[in-house]
Amino acid sequence: MSSSYTPTSRVANRYGTPKPKKPLSRARMLVIAVILAAVAAVAAVALTTGSPDVSAKDVGFSLASDGRASVDFEVSKDRAATAQCAVQVLSENYAVVGWKVVTIGPNSAEDGANSGGTTAHRTDVRTDSPGVTGGVNACWIVEE
Repeated sequence: MSSSYTPTSRVANRYGTPKPKKPLSRARMLVIAVILAAVAAVAAVALTTGSPDVSAKDVGFSLASDGRASVDFEVSKDRAATAQCAVQVLSENYAVVGWKVVTIGPNSAEDGANSGGTTAHRTDVRTDSPGVTGGVNACWIVEE
């Protein structure tokens, strides 16, 4: 017993035959291009007018005593800006055992390297249990 229905004809019987797609008109393509260009322009403006850049580099770590660790790091930023950095100390199994937010104010051109753009810092962090490493988790510019 053979069936005269193919899977395509079953779908067409159930849902109707598909209409052929019309190509986009020039006007419609122009509108889409203008919208995409506007979205790209807004994204570019948002990315370039954000906060000034700030970055940190871990330099060293030492255990000062029971319950205290010392973290050395460098911060690069616009020397006129004020930044904050979250400094953390981690345990052997990577659990955070100490955390401190450090504020780094504006620098003079004589401070640090790069005409005051990069400065070195050391901070002591209280810990809940012994730490094995420490460093900067994140930095951001403080908006005034």
